[in-house]
Amino acid sequence: MSSLADRLDAARQAQIAPHAPDPAPHARHHVKRRGVDPFAAVKERVHQALVEGLGPRLYDPHLSEQELASQVRTTLQQVIDSEQTPLSLADRTRIAQDVSDDILGHGPLEPYLRDAEITEIMVNGPHDIYIERDGRIFPADAQFSDDAHLRRTIDKIVARVGRRVDESSPLVDARLPDGSRVNAVVAPIALDGALLTIRKFAADPFTDRDLISFGTMSETVRDFLDACVRGRRNIIISGGTGSGKTTTLNVLSSFIPQDERIITIEDAAELQLNQEHVLRLEARPANIEGRGAIAIRELVRNSLRMRPDRIVVGEVRDGAALDMLQAMNTGHDGSITTVHANSPRDSLSRLETMVLMAGVELPVRAIREQVAGAVDLIIQQSRLKDGSRRIVAITEVVGMESDVITLQDIFTFDYSAGRDEAGRFRGGLVPTGIRPKFTQDLADLGVDLPISLFARMSL
Repeated sequence: MSSLADRLDAARQAQIAPHAPDPAPHARHHVKRRGVDPFAAVKERVHQALVEGLGPRLYDPHLSEQELASQVRTTLQQVIDSEQTPLSLADRTRIAQDVSDDILGHGPLEPYLRDAEITEIMVNGPHDIYIERDGRIFPADAQFSDDAHLRRTIDKIVARVGRRVDESSPLVDARLPDGSRVNAVVAPIALDGALLTIRKFAADPFTDRDLISFGTMSETVRDFLDACVRGRRNIIISGGTGSGKTTTLNVLSSFIPQDERIITIEDAAELQLNQEHVLRLEARPANIEGRGAIAIRELVRNSLRMRPDRIVVGEVRDGAALDMLQAMNTGHDGSITTVHANSPRDSLSRLETMVLMAGVELPVRAIREQVAGAVDLIIQQSRLKDGSRRIVAITEVVGMESDVITLQDIFTFDYSAGRDEAGRFRGGLVPTGIRPKFTQDLADLGVDLPISLFARMSL
C-alpha cells in the first residue's frame, strides 16, 4: 500500500489529470485496446465524487493508513449507492474495488500485485498490460483509462522512494514497499505511451526446498552448493534477465553460518537473509541536481572497512567488478555475486570487460589472473523454453594456462532426457564425474565432499 503523502498527491491530481494531453498523440494508431471498459464513465464520476466527499480528510496527516482506508471505503460505498446508473451487485463491487485500488493502491495493477503466482507485470502503454505466470507471458484483462492515469501511478511509485520521472529524466528505477523492482520509461523516450515493468518480490522468500521442488536444482546439487558456501568458496551466479539469479543468490546466502558478519550490497534491496548479523547497503541515484549518487562500487570499497566475513553483491555490472575481485583476493573468501551472461565462459569475459570499465590501465593477462585467483565456482542459470528456471551448469574455475582461464564442468544439464506431455524438460543437473580441485581446501576447513556427490548415477 502506498504512503499517505503519495495517495494525497494522487487524489489532488485526480481532478485535472484525466484531461491532460496525450504526450504521444501520434502513437494512438499503435495502441492495442483489449475492449472499452463499460463502466469507465461511472468510475470517473465516483472517483470525482469520492475526492469531493472526503475533502480535507484525504490530506489529514494524522490519519493512519487503516483509518484512511476505512473512511475511503465507507464514503465510496455511499457514493456508489447514490449513483443513478443501474448497476448489479457484482458491478457495484467491481467499481468500488477499482476506485479504491486507484486511491489507495496502484489502480488496475493492484489485483496482479496481490496475486502471489504472478512474477512480473509489464505495462506497454495504458491499454496494453501483460503478466508473467509460471515463466510464461499472458495478456492481462485490465487497462488504464488513459496515459495520464498510468503516469499518475508511475509518479506515485517513484515519489515514494524520492525519485522522479519526467521529460528531463524519462528513465527511472524504483521499488515498491515490499521490495518489488520497478522500471519506468516515459515520453519522449517511450513513443507509444508510458512503459512500466514490475518484477514482483516474494513476501515469503523461496528456500532450497522450494528450488528442489521447482526442479531448479537437485538435492545432490543443494548439498554440494551448501558445502561450497560453508567452505568459503567465491561464487558467481551467471544468467540472463529473469533467469532466477537473485532467487538462487538468496538461497545460497542462507547457507552462510549464523556466526558470520554479512554485508549485502544491492541496487534495490531484495535479499532476505535470516542470519542475525546482516548489514544491508543500497545504492542511491543522483538527486534532481545530479548530485549525491552512491554507486555499487563505492559501497563495495566502503564495505571492506566494515570488517565483513562475507560480502554479497546483488549484481556487478560496471567497474565494481574490479573492487569485488580485489576483495575476493584479499582475504574476503566466501563472497557471492551475480552477473548477466549466457555461459560460464561468457561470464568471465563480462568480468574482464567490467574491470576495464573501472578506468584502471591493466593488461588483459593481469585481469585474467585476478579473475582466476578470485573466482572458485560459476553457477549458470537459465530460463528454458518451457518457462522453468533451471541451473544448467556448475563450473569450477581451475586456473590459468598460458593466457586462458581454464574451466571444468562439475554438473551439467541433461537435455537428452527430452520433454513430458506438458512440454516441460524431464532432465536435470547431472554430475560429470569430475571432483573439484578445491575438495582438499574444503576438507582443511572441516567441510567434506562425499565422492557420491559426483558419481554419474547419483541423481
